[in-house]
Amino acid sequence: MTSACTARETFTELTQRTEPIADAELDAFWATLAPASIEFMIGQWKGGEFHTGHKANGFMERLNWFGKTFVSATDAKPLVCLDADGNRFSNTEAMKGEASLWMEEFRGEVTATMVYDGAPVHDHFKVVDDTTVVGIMNGKGALDAGRHLYFYLERV
Repeated sequence: MTSACTARETFTELTQRTEPIADAELDAFWATLAPASIEFMIGQWKGGEFHTGHKANGFMERLNWFGKTFVSATDAKPLVCLDADGNRFSNTEAMKGEASLWMEEFRGEVTATMVYDGAPVHDHFKVVDDTTVVGIMNGKGALDAGRHLYFYLERV
């Protein structure tokens, strides 16, 4: 695993890129990060995505996605969006419900994973630093010819 300083520097560089990022580069960064715990994920998070050319890039922007809120392991709001007045709400239509948090194995590590209630999608999380995680969206409903969607959350 990499130091928090190096992880933060790499994260900042990746989020500032204007050209698409190769999946292999994000996979390599992911491999350096520590798994997240459910306790670490509790709270409100503002989200963004890494642009890789995945078919779902831009979907969250079209929803006016703000981020995710984890009230508890059994109460997760994956699509906190903004209405026309800038108010936050849990969009339960886009992914057919809300979600919960579980510890799941992904790529040989057990990490906090958000499991959607109404879709075959799991978001796995790893820690960049005390205020930031990287996520990989996984599952039948999320893969693009075997490719994952990469995103990030920053604590509010």
